[in-house]
Amino acid sequence: MSSATVHERHVYAVADLTRHIKSLLESGLGRVWIEGEASNVSKPSSGHIYFDLKDEHAQIRAAFFRGRQSRSSGVDIKNGQKLRVFGPISVFEKRGEYQVIVEQVEDAGKGSLQEAFEALKKKLESEGLFDPARKKRLPLLPETIGIVTSPTGAVIRDILHVLTRRYPDRHILLFPVKVQGTGAAEDIVEAVTYFNQRDDVDVLIVGRGGGSMEDLWAFNEERVARAVAASRIPVISAVGHETDFTICDFVADKRAPTPSAAAEIVVRAKEEFQESMHNAQRRLARALEALRLEFKNRLTRVAHSYVFREPGNLVRRYRQDLLRLQTGMSHALLGVGREQQQRIDEAQLHMRHKATLALKNTREKLSLLKAKLDAMNPHAVLERGYSITRHADGRVLARVADARPGECVISRLADGEFTSIITKE
Repeated sequence: MSSATVHERHVYAVADLTRHIKSLLESGLGRVWIEGEASNVSKPSSGHIYFDLKDEHAQIRAAFFRGRQSRSSGVDIKNGQKLRVFGPISVFEKRGEYQVIVEQVEDAGKGSLQEAFEALKKKLESEGLFDPARKKRLPLLPETIGIVTSPTGAVIRDILHVLTRRYPDRHILLFPVKVQGTGAAEDIVEAVTYFNQRDDVDVLIVGRGGGSMEDLWAFNEERVARAVAASRIPVISAVGHETDFTICDFVADKRAPTPSAAAEIVVRAKEEFQESMHNAQRRLARALEALRLEFKNRLTRVAHSYVFREPGNLVRRYRQDLLRLQTGMSHALLGVGREQQQRIDEAQLHMRHKATLALKNTREKLSLLKAKLDAMNPHAVLERGYSITRHADGRVLARVADARPGECVISRLADGEFTSIITKE
């Protein structure tokens, strides 16, 4: 037998160790205040609230049971919200996870992600990127559908399942991208840009499944929002669950609450189109039948009318009416002719008299105007012995001070012009 001391080992059962750790935590820390940003908020039908409380370096699970919530009824816990919570640290034994059992919650302001989200939302909204007027209409029945999402997971399977069930002969193109983490935003921008360089894509679905604000953050990136807003192809945003909203949702032409709903929006069921066509055919048939009956009734009424039954009597009646009209018009024209002739003669005399007076007045006005023009004629002034002297460029030499020695000036008289050179002032 070895002389070495043999130490007896104590082996814990998992449950025993977990229970021991729980006892140490609860007795050693007691109740504490913790501040952090809420994430992965879950509100099941039980009324309890479960969430993560995190900062830049770590996170802790939190359970806020329904019976404790009356103390903090004014706080609506949401993803991205900055909170202060108070309660004991405990261990959830089934999972071996430590957590804070929340007894009280205070709003500590907005978390950094929530602040960034709201700032970008406000900025893009002010630029008009959310304006409904700029939203493009979705095609009625697209031939080719582009999908921007992860190539694995339930999202692409759900979309393909709905599309093939509703209208199986659509052409579907998948651009696989990362939907969270580093490089996800770049992938999404590249995918949207690629589809917009093609000329055979009618509509885009951009999306992913649900998750925390951090998980969905790629769809809150400004570059992704601007790429979606600039797309000439209509874009359906299908990010997360129905309660999740991202910046991508606001700039897209259509928001779908889930990826499956996006597939249902993008194409109507084939049966719906067929039913619409059958309804249109029935309405057209009824309209044509009504039109046929209307024309048939019109033809029947015309065939039984007086014109077709006794056309000879109708012709004779119209001939007699025409003769009576001709006779009446002849008598009326004779009377009207004599009266009109008398009026014409009187008008001619009156016009001749007015024309004579007008001609006389016009001649007198012309004589007065001619006299005024003659008096204002510069040539008439020159005839009286005056002259006009100008510089070489045509400007009138009005004052002696304007004359410069050596300058050539031109003098205008009644019968011609002569040039002079100024020798001194």
